[in-house]
Amino acid sequence: MDAASFYGAYFPYGGYYRQQVVVSGAYGDVNGDGVPDYVYLTADKSPEQGSPFLQNTTVNVQCGATKKVYTIALDPNANAGYNPTVFLGDFTKDGAKDILVTIDSGGSGALTYNYVFSFVHNQARKLFDTNAYNERNRYTVQYMDGYRVKVSSPATKTDYLIDISGRGADYLSQLYDANGKLLKPVQGDANGVSGFYPVDLDRDGVYEIQAYQRITGLYNADSFGYVVNTLQWNGSQFAIWQQWMAIYGNPAS
Repeated sequence: MDAASFYGAYFPYGGYYRQQVVVSGAYGDVNGDGVPDYVYLTADKSPEQGSPFLQNTTVNVQCGATKKVYTIALDPNANAGYNPTVFLGDFTKDGAKDILVTIDSGGSGALTYNYVFSFVHNQARKLFDTNAYNERNRYTVQYMDGYRVKVSSPATKTDYLIDISGRGADYLSQLYDANGKLLKPVQGDANGVSGFYPVDLDRDGVYEIQAYQRITGLYNADSFGYVVNTLQWNGSQFAIWQQWMAIYGNPAS
């Protein structure tokens, strides 16, 4: 079945008939035979007229040599959302392009569902899964005396200090006395991945990934910035190569 046959096809889903459509596609040799393949995402449109929400996102690979179509299912708990996209690039240094998929969850935390697959010899192998990554990369966010917040990364054994003295009197008076001492212990939080971007920092044709996780304070909209991890494939998994704390600035006085 080729990509065009998906347009206008209808499949029963959750009591409704949903229209399955191609939502993103890219060409590249993903199976390693030297012939460009067509990789495309299909998804079920919402029954609500004009809604951009999509469900049941699926990866499809049409072999360039044989025209045979293979499908790769995504986690049923992380295959619905907005703006699903596919990117092809070599992340593993094997010469074949890998398949990167990103879906916006649409929730208040602006989280994304992200996958990387290898498809060498027409065999799908998952290289990255967002849920597993979020479990491995948690952070502690602790308010400190002196109008500072400490963000600690157990994975890299690194601490980051954020100066919040410019937050304004209304905000700071909830937390500190007149001498800058905390009134009581206060913790912030860290979200899961909300940005997931292919980059080639050393310009060698092999891609790395930059994963963004938002750091928050008293509530979810109270954001300080992002922990940014640059990930490289180490032969068995994507490991942290570089890590930064990217913070928001205060308006110039």
